[in-house]
Amino acid sequence: MNKKKYYAPVVEKTHDIADVADPAPRRKILILDDDLTLLDLTRLILEKNGYEVDTVSDGVQGIKKILAGDYLVILCDMVMPNLAGDMFYLAVERVKPHLCKRFLFMTGHGGDRKIDEFIRKVRGLILWKPFQSHVLLESIKAVEQKSNES
Repeated sequence: MNKKKYYAPVVEKTHDIADVADPAPRRKILILDDDLTLLDLTRLILEKNGYEVDTVSDGVQGIKKILAGDYLVILCDMVMPNLAGDMFYLAVERVKPHLCKRFLFMTGHGGDRKIDEFIRKVRGLILWKPFQSHVLLESIKAVEQKSNES
């Protein structure tokens, strides 16, 4: 019995532009805050507005996140256990200095001289707690613009 072999024709693979184009950059934000209620509320607001959000409750956890990836914006509380916002910023400055222009600091400690001096020194943007959602979103856009200018 004579068996014939059949070969499938060679087909050239084509690609859609969507297959080969670079995906849009992820709009990823890191939030550091030890107030878990505010942390969750802020995360929900940002997710509803199209951001991908990572959250941590102190600066030590924040460093682990920073070492693992990049962020469009880092929303950082100034007063936290284990590693306060200013010390977290200085740690980020050592390991990923390009992320320093992506910080948006937040605090409920208005008038604290140490915080005020630090914010001025690093030319940071600050969000005063409690804040409204539209102020949060406007502040994040300001950080995005600031980091794109450099």
